[in-house]
Amino acid sequence: MRTRIILSIISIFCFSVLSFGQAKKPTLMVVPSDNWCATNGYMTTVDMQGAIEQFPDYENALLNNNLTFAISKIGELMSSQGFDLQDLGMVMKNLRNDAVLDDVTRSSEGNDLAENARERLMRVAKADIIIQLSYHINKVGPKYSLTYNMQGIDAYTEKQIAAASGTGEQIFSGEFSMLLEKSIVENIGGFQGQFQDYLDKLQEQGREVRLECRAWNGNEINFESDYGGEELGFLIEEWMADNTVQGRFSTDDASENRMTFSQVRIPLVNERGRAVDTRLWANGLRRWLKEKYSIEAKLYIKGLGKAIIMVGEK
Repeated sequence: MRTRIILSIISIFCFSVLSFGQAKKPTLMVVPSDNWCATNGYMTTVDMQGAIEQFPDYENALLNNNLTFAISKIGELMSSQGFDLQDLGMVMKNLRNDAVLDDVTRSSEGNDLAENARERLMRVAKADIIIQLSYHINKVGPKYSLTYNMQGIDAYTEKQIAAASGTGEQIFSGEFSMLLEKSIVENIGGFQGQFQDYLDKLQEQGREVRLECRAWNGNEINFESDYGGEELGFLIEEWMADNTVQGRFSTDDASENRMTFSQVRIPLVNERGRAVDTRLWANGLRRWLKEKYSIEAKLYIKGLGKAIIMVGEK
């Protein structure tokens, strides 16, 4: 009996360590900031169903040797702390090979579930955190320095989670690698510390995502439909309370045909130790609707951090 108890404790401990390890080091991707791309002429125009939008032209930006060196160096420094790194160049190659950017520019006859180019990039990359980098070289007399700005952005919420900026030591050499060493490399410790603080918070509070539930036009099922004496909308809120970390979510809107939820905190791993993303978590709601109330539903994912469930039919 005592042996079984000890083994159970060891199993629980190992599961906790595994879960913590899976959630502790997310995937990162370093990209040039929008401001850097605009300043250096690396922007592209995309027709989003008649609306013209500007997006960074990462493919051409990666032809800039200084930028690629900076991205590689920052990635190396973050990887040394155990973070997984997604390579921007490989992501762009996959986008090109799959022709997914072409899909973005096609008309969907007003379908507002379409993703824009940035959302598609983030979803294909599957990077949890984006590090946006900008820099410029200063020259005062015979001396050079590098001014930089880095922002860590949670790809699920698009919220800033870490930031670092400054100007490195002035040196007589204008060689970019040395300027980078005297600026970002020597000061990245604080930036990494902010990442660790944020990851600790994720471990405690869960990942933040958004959920939208809609009823199909003309379908008899909506969020005021009665199921066992309770409206469907309130039943969904009960499911949310039971399936979020510490019951954390906000109901922003609740009407007959639409419900929107923000600040939804989902667990980083499930009871089997599998990493949980927006799609896996939201599919739990879709399955619950089907199994408990025989309600068909269609699940869409927009970007990394938003799920849309169309209730009533697939």
